[in-house]
Amino acid sequence: MRLRFTKMHGAGNDFVVIDATREPFALTAAQMRLLGDRRFGVGCDQILVIEPSTDAGADFRYRIFNNTGDEVEHCGNGARCFVRFVVDAGLTSKREIQVDTMNRRLALKLQDDGRVTVNMGAPVFEHAALPFDASGLKPRSENGFELWPVEGVELAVVSMGNPHAVQRVADVETAPVLTQGPLIERHARFPRGVNAGFMQILSRDRIALRVYERDAGETLACGTGACAAVVAGIRAGWLDAAVEVQTRGGLLRIEWAGGQNPVLMTGPATQVFDGVIDL
Repeated sequence: MRLRFTKMHGAGNDFVVIDATREPFALTAAQMRLLGDRRFGVGCDQILVIEPSTDAGADFRYRIFNNTGDEVEHCGNGARCFVRFVVDAGLTSKREIQVDTMNRRLALKLQDDGRVTVNMGAPVFEHAALPFDASGLKPRSENGFELWPVEGVELAVVSMGNPHAVQRVADVETAPVLTQGPLIERHARFPRGVNAGFMQILSRDRIALRVYERDAGETLACGTGACAAVVAGIRAGWLDAAVEVQTRGGLLRIEWAGGQNPVLMTGPATQVFDGVIDL
């Protein structure tokens, strides 16, 4: 089959975007793996699919697939690219839209400077939401927030619609992201896997972050990972309510007022090229 697509990235986290608003999305897992392959296909961290909404309250349905062909719950950097695409492609005249993911509704706003702000919803700390098996573990409390001992390190566990385990490190450049990351990602304590975050606190309003993503490995940026890291840092008393997050691919701004308030993420969304591929 011949497939039209758009290549985009958000702070280096790269995507193949597919418009399925006119024809149903019908790629098999094998075709998605080929599409995501950086040598034999287009290459990407995730595949983003734009579908018509099935709910009158939302403008579109937003689906995310890893380059393995597995569908996942959420991708914050992809959400920014989503709104940039639908506006540029003329699929909507709105600059602020509502989209439904697998498990939550997001509000996406295209700013005048070209950046995008995403209302990511409130973080969830219940272990069943990740899920996380804490049986037999004794956490340490930091400012009333629980840090859990796993793989010899202390992890903050939080869901942003997808699961995250965040640890604080002295230096992200020397942190064992590529060796410890996969051990945490597939640890038995996380039955469905987890995104492993490595956070260096530079000041109360700035961090550096690397994330080893579930099924994708380390990416240049992870939007939900940035949100989870900042939320964990605020809960632990290390960070203020608005934080600049330096990823390897660029800068994100994360804001959270605590409690059941939503996390707001602002960052870039860039179109790279349009293309056609035979799958």
